[in-house]
Amino acid sequence: MQVYRTLVRRELGSHFVSWTGYVMIAAVLFLLGLCFVNLIQALNAEPSEQPIMEMFYNTLYFWLILLLAAPIITMRTFAMEKFTGTFETLMTAPVGDLEVVLAKYSAALIFYILMWLPLVGMALLMRQFGNDPSALDWGSLAATFLGIVLLGMLFIAVGCFASALTRSLIIAAMISFVLGISLFLLSFLAFTYSGQPGWSATIFTHVSLIEHMKDFSRGVVDTRAVVFYISLTALFLFLTLRVVESRRWK
Repeated sequence: MQVYRTLVRRELGSHFVSWTGYVMIAAVLFLLGLCFVNLIQALNAEPSEQPIMEMFYNTLYFWLILLLAAPIITMRTFAMEKFTGTFETLMTAPVGDLEVVLAKYSAALIFYILMWLPLVGMALLMRQFGNDPSALDWGSLAATFLGIVLLGMLFIAVGCFASALTRSLIIAAMISFVLGISLFLLSFLAFTYSGQPGWSATIFTHVSLIEHMKDFSRGVVDTRAVVFYISLTALFLFLTLRVVESRRWK
């Protein structure tokens, strides 16, 4: 456990000593601020019965941050180590492969969560100074943030897997983005099969990221969605571990 904590501190520190981490935080702050400015303008022009968090989930900014943040955060996790030649040095240290994978994943996930924290402050400001405090309740805010964390867990795991496959940061980011956007596009199949009987409609609805996030933004936490994200996260972490272990076979 001590080795794991040391590796997490090392990896988390690497996000804050590089310009990539600060650019990422600045970009997210800019997009979140722009999003809430647009929401305020829309509410001033025409009142809406939708909760604030549900309106936020329906914006392009929300999905743009989700789909782009994880590839940029995770592209350095393994690819940079391989590119600089420090990967073999790390793996010959008295640490296990599982500890390395979990530490790199945990550090990336912690950075991802810290990146999203300003969302809570912006939402509370809208509640404080808005004309309708009931438009935002603690339940919907907590459920929305839980959905963001669960999506982040999945996309960060996908990014770690992509980074473990290559030594190029650009290729790692591209692979992660393609896998993430593929999972996102599966959500639109749920709309295609919506209302149709049969197992296909049930499956596509179950894997729809959009439908899951819609429930979270309304304050509804479906345990099936939680299990779905945790299972896929575990799958990609397992694949990442196998890729890291594959160096023994070469």
